[in-house]
Amino acid sequence: MKRSALSSTLPDLEAVRVGKRYGGFTAVDELSFSVARGSFFSILGPSGCGKTTLLRMIAGFLSPDSGDICIGGKAMNGVPPNRRPVNMVFQHLALFPMMSVGENVGYGLARRGVAKDEIKRRVGEMLERVSLPGAQDKRVDQLSGGQKQRVAIARSLVLEPTLLLLDEPLGALDLKLREHMKIELKQLQAAFGTTFVYITHDQSEALVLSDHVAVMNHGRFEQVGTPQQLYYQPQTPFVAGFVGANNSVKGRATQINGEVVTLTSDTGLVLSARAIGTVRAGDAVEAFVRPEVASLSRSEGTFTDAGLPHFRAQIDGLLFDGANSAVLLHEENSRTEFRIALPQTGHLSDLTVGETVRFGFDPQRAVCFAS
Repeated sequence: MKRSALSSTLPDLEAVRVGKRYGGFTAVDELSFSVARGSFFSILGPSGCGKTTLLRMIAGFLSPDSGDICIGGKAMNGVPPNRRPVNMVFQHLALFPMMSVGENVGYGLARRGVAKDEIKRRVGEMLERVSLPGAQDKRVDQLSGGQKQRVAIARSLVLEPTLLLLDEPLGALDLKLREHMKIELKQLQAAFGTTFVYITHDQSEALVLSDHVAVMNHGRFEQVGTPQQLYYQPQTPFVAGFVGANNSVKGRATQINGEVVTLTSDTGLVLSARAIGTVRAGDAVEAFVRPEVASLSRSEGTFTDAGLPHFRAQIDGLLFDGANSAVLLHEENSRTEFRIALPQTGHLSDLTVGETVRFGFDPQRAVCFAS
């Protein structure tokens, strides 16, 4: 599908102060954002945060109570779903079991009155592009879960939409297939160049797939950024706690040294972390320490030689998961619990429950927010 030079400079999706309420409940709270042409944009959030409501407003299945939605530079107010340059892939795919694969993929083209020979040609080309060449005559029930996923995507992309909306499309797949389909989806989006808007509660899907991610909570976007920005530079406590694994410690700021805050927890643990936003001495604060930023050692000298603050702790549990293995431990004096990643080299793989170790981290690699 060719678009004018002007349209190529416009965002494919723009929302301006879009809101949706159900009685006294605000599902979407005057959101404004834009999605660049040809990008993969994900909306990540817990169940009930408003992401599906937002997606249904973009698709036209729901009307916003306030604000405007533009797709491909054109206002969508009052435009019904079947007139929008949008297609949607659902978690349960909604393929027609009585139709062949080719008939499923060509269904939308047939509804548009496209000639049969043209449908056959475009369906064949599309199935080749999603790695299902020659599958036109197969029945849907002959396909694996991943193949059905590709058929659903092909059925949408053959219509050349400006936007492809994906509503938790991998949720019904088993873990191994889900991991495989993440890679396939990313490759498909890059190959087609169609703008994907993807909603999920799975942070791994959002981080792996997306150019940009919006973290949604209570109808609002807490932060929009690249996966790297969300992971390494969270701007709110919710983002820090929701994106990736984190150890959370609440307390009170007892000292400020430049951008480094020293906090003391209610149980007496004293640690330091980098302040995000304004933090003053005496403020109630919350610090976040990712499992992989902390180091483990049997020797105190590992940390004293490096000049790093460190703690003595006892191991409560061992979680073996290959490269994602970790230990559960508690700091000796405060009994504060932490999850610390084990080195991927296999070093310290012989740790045992009950063993005493040391752990520490660079305060610049932990973050702290005023509560």
